[in-house]
Amino acid sequence: MERTMYHFIGIKGSGMSALAQMMKELGYEVQGSDVTTHFFTEEGLIEKQIPFFPYAEKNIQEGMKIIRGESIKDDHMEVEAAEKRNVKMYSYHEMVGKLTEKFKTICVAGCHGKTTTTSMLAHILKNTVGANYLIGDGTGYASIENQYFVLESCEYKRHFLSYNPYYAIITNIDLDHVDYFKNMDDVLAAYQEYANKAEKLILACGDDPYTHSLDVIKPIFFYGLASDNDIQAVNVEYKKTGTSFEVEVEGNYYGYFDLPIYGKHQLLDALATIAVCYYERLEAREVQKIFKTFKGAKRRFTETVVGDSILIDDYAHHPNEVSATIHAIKQKYAGKKIVSIFQPHTFSRTQEFMDDFVRVFGKVDKAYFLEIHPARENQEDYPNVKSENMVERLENGYMLTMKDAQVLAQEGEAVFVFMSPNDLSSLENDLIEIVK
Repeated sequence: MERTMYHFIGIKGSGMSALAQMMKELGYEVQGSDVTTHFFTEEGLIEKQIPFFPYAEKNIQEGMKIIRGESIKDDHMEVEAAEKRNVKMYSYHEMVGKLTEKFKTICVAGCHGKTTTTSMLAHILKNTVGANYLIGDGTGYASIENQYFVLESCEYKRHFLSYNPYYAIITNIDLDHVDYFKNMDDVLAAYQEYANKAEKLILACGDDPYTHSLDVIKPIFFYGLASDNDIQAVNVEYKKTGTSFEVEVEGNYYGYFDLPIYGKHQLLDALATIAVCYYERLEAREVQKIFKTFKGAKRRFTETVVGDSILIDDYAHHPNEVSATIHAIKQKYAGKKIVSIFQPHTFSRTQEFMDDFVRVFGKVDKAYFLEIHPARENQEDYPNVKSENMVERLENGYMLTMKDAQVLAQEGEAVFVFMSPNDLSSLENDLIEIVK
C-alpha cells in the first residue's frame, strides 16, 4: 500500500467522513480539515483515529493527494494552496469511483431513501457474504477481501455517473436539487444514463410514478406494493412494533418478514434490499434474522426517550421525506402530540417546494421553523425567501432559534421531531436537559 497522505478538505461532511474511514480501513494514510463547529460525523473519525484540523494553508503539503468536498469552492484557502503547490486533487465522487472499480458495486440512487436502503443492504451483506459500504450518514467500511461494495449514489450534478454499478438501484425519482436540475425531464435523463450503466440488472421502485418511463437497455425489475411489480410485498401489517409482510418474487414465494421498520417508505427500502438478497441467492430466513437487528441509519428516525416524551432526529429536508417521517411517527406513536422542528436547507429548495412544505407541516400539532440554512447559496439572491413565509401561512406555525429549547419544553409530553440535513444537536441536547 502506498504511503501517500490523502488529505480531505471538508472531512466532516457525511459522505467525506465515510470515505475517509473506508480508505483508512484499506490501509491508506488519511487526514482532513474542516470548520471547528461540532458535527455528528466526528465520532466515526475519532473512533478510526483519523486526525482532522481547522482549515489552514499549512495543512497542504507537497506529495499529498487531495480529496475535495463537493461544497468546497474554488477560492477556498486550501484549494488555492493545493493549486499553488501543484498537488493532485480529486473530487469526492471521482475518488469513490476509483476505489470501487475492483468490486461488485451495488449503487443505491434515488431522491429519497437511499441512505436507509444503503444502510440496510450493508447490514445484511456484511453479516452474510461480507461487504464494503459507503453511506451518506457518515459511515464507511472496506476490506480488500470482500467482493461486494454497497454505495450510496447521489444524483446531484450527475455525480452517480462516476460509478460503474453491478446493480443499479433506484428508490424513486423526484425533482430536487433545483439549483442544478432544469426540470423533471433533466432528472429523468440523468437517471436513465445511470440505470444503463448497470452490469447485472436494475432494481427500481415500481410504485414510483416515474421509474416506468425510463428507456433502459439493461434488464429492469420493479419492486413495491402494487400487484404488477416483480418483487411485491403482500399481506402487509403496519404495527406499533414495526411492519410485517410476505415477499413474492416473479410470482414465487420468497419469505415472511417481521421487521422493526415504520412507514411505507421504509417498507419500500426494505424491499429493495430483499430483492438484492433474492437475486444473490441468500436464504430468506437468514436475511430476516439479520434484518431484525438493523438499528437504522444515523439521523434517520433516530429516537431518544426522555421521560414521557420522544425526540426523533431525522435528515428529512424534502417535503416528501417530511411527509414520510410524519406518517411513520403516526404509525409508531398513534395519538401522541407531534411537534416538528424544521430547518429548511437552501433557499432554492424552499422556494420551489414552499406550497408542499406548508401542506405537510399542517399535519402536525405544532410546527416550529428555524431560519433557512443557505448551504451553497446566498440570501441576497433570494431576498423574499424566508422561513417566515411558511409560518405566516400555517395556523400551527411558529419561528424558533437554536436558543429556544425552553419554548419547546413548554409543549409538555410530545413526540419532538427535528428535521434537517444540518446538525440540530445543540437544540436537542438543551431540550433533553430541561425535560430531565
